[in-house]
Amino acid sequence: MATSASNVSEKLKQAKAAVDKDYVPSDDEEYMGERQLDYFRMLLLDWKKSIHDAAGQTLQSLQDGPIREPDLNDRASSETDWGIELRTRDRQRKLISKIDSALRRIDAGEYGWCEVTGDPIGLRRLIARPVATMTVEAQEAHERREKISRDN
Repeated sequence: MATSASNVSEKLKQAKAAVDKDYVPSDDEEYMGERQLDYFRMLLLDWKKSIHDAAGQTLQSLQDGPIREPDLNDRASSETDWGIELRTRDRQRKLISKIDSALRRIDAGEYGWCEVTGDPIGLRRLIARPVATMTVEAQEAHERREKISRDN
């Protein structure tokens, strides 16, 4: 994991060097031009690094030893907290695969375009959810189809 984290840190340094500190993508420039792609690469790598850092802290806490609360209520509370923490880390593990997929789409020149319609996803949506693969409309239609199939 240390190699992976250092690799992410190195890529993040490179991405930050390619983007101005105060830059925020705007509708006035070419959609998914080099500057915007560099910005989203930096955003995704920074997000991935923060997830790796948090996972490292969780791992360190787990290695520090078992729960040794003398009171049964305190022990139950601690075990519940650990369960929540581990579920959070599992969700973040899945998020890392989405981040990696988004980084591959950047490298392939497909980032920022809806995988269903081929339309631009939009800067505001990508800033809010950098791993988005569909426009809001396509995502809503997808969720409606999912709900209908679940109800049947």
